[in-house]
Amino acid sequence: MKQQTKLKPTENKFSEHSSKMKQTEIGMIPEDWEVKELKETASYITEKISLVEINLNNFISTENMLPEKGGITVASSLPKVGKVTQFREGDILFSNIRTYFKKFWLAKFSGGCSNDVLVIRKKSSINNKYLYYYLSQDNFFEFTVLTSKGTKMPRGDKNSIMSYEINIPSFPEQIAIAKILSDLDLKIELNQKINKVLEELSRAIFKRWFIDFEFQNEKGKPYKSTGGEMVDSELGKIPKGWKIGMIHNIATQNKEQINPVSSPEEIFSHLSIEAYDGGKTSFDQRGSEILSNKFIVTNMSVLFSKLNPRIPRIWPVINAKEKSICSTEFLVFKPNKSFFCYLYLLFKEHSVLGELVQMARGTSGSHQRISASDILDMSIIVPSKEVISKFEDSIIKIMLKCEDNINTQNILSQIRDSLLPRLISGKIRVPVEVRAWHF
Repeated sequence: MKQQTKLKPTENKFSEHSSKMKQTEIGMIPEDWEVKELKETASYITEKISLVEINLNNFISTENMLPEKGGITVASSLPKVGKVTQFREGDILFSNIRTYFKKFWLAKFSGGCSNDVLVIRKKSSINNKYLYYYLSQDNFFEFTVLTSKGTKMPRGDKNSIMSYEINIPSFPEQIAIAKILSDLDLKIELNQKINKVLEELSRAIFKRWFIDFEFQNEKGKPYKSTGGEMVDSELGKIPKGWKIGMIHNIATQNKEQINPVSSPEEIFSHLSIEAYDGGKTSFDQRGSEILSNKFIVTNMSVLFSKLNPRIPRIWPVINAKEKSICSTEFLVFKPNKSFFCYLYLLFKEHSVLGELVQMARGTSGSHQRISASDILDMSIIVPSKEVISKFEDSIIKIMLKCEDNINTQNILSQIRDSLLPRLISGKIRVPVEVRAWHF
């Protein structure tokens, strides 16, 4: 049974339209609120920091900021020379290249960032979390796109961005609004952390069974360390009864395509790069909104992005909706029975990813691509039917829990996104006495 997500206020309830409203240049707001330009409430930070003070974990560039406000990943490289812009915990970082990607992050630690990332620091008159949530709305990103300069690599105009207008409630009400929204985000982050632990557990089990060969034998003992028979193979010693094959022995590539434009009123579950990076299960879109052919995705498929394998995007699809499709930037693999979890975790294994990176063609970064044929022809260890069946039965439960957590995250995100515009416009007032909310 899926967990139900409910809001349970412990002290007060929201009140809608409980105060008199006034007309402003950006809409109706409560009479006791103000409208100010961003430059009155925040400023850009240009202070520099030496390269000796940064590392892969605290360096932020547009490459390791995730689209759709998805946060950040660990940087893949550092600048070679010079200094970088310094940021502090609580600053807002915004990738200023192609702002429609919505690479936007509230810093959780201090560090350094590239020149393509704007560092916005709040002034004393505004709460940084309130400012972050206000600017996280689509209206802000649309404004930055409309005022951008350049064609091939459009950049947000820094002066125009600072002219963006913001509703300003009293400071206590800013804190109360930010608390409601941040409590939702904390729950989302908790689910993400749980999924990370579950993912690490799955990978640890995979390594123990299929790299260390310490799966349980018929007596429930670890196979290799208790004298399990090993035989020679082209990939080294493997357990007796196992064999060497290729990925095409355990999976096929699904090339079936559909053009959603031909069904403009149909709703498709679109497994896009943006959805993956944003931690979504998919984006629901009408066929008229999707402008090119897409691969059809069915249950128990494994998606592998053919772009830049150095930043792997590997997506296990357990419960595909009836009309699920994915970007043709993904390769869609359909594993044989009992090999779904095995193939997914095989792709996640560092040694396998390293081999796939070596196979990639093209220049470095996002221009590199890997072909389906190269992946399908990769030599792998194929376990016995008995072992792979036991492995699948145990790991699928973990993966189902991960999917359930993602669904819960999506519900919480929808609640947050529906509350956000009403809270920051004053259509819903939050009592400043609010101290605790449970979700």
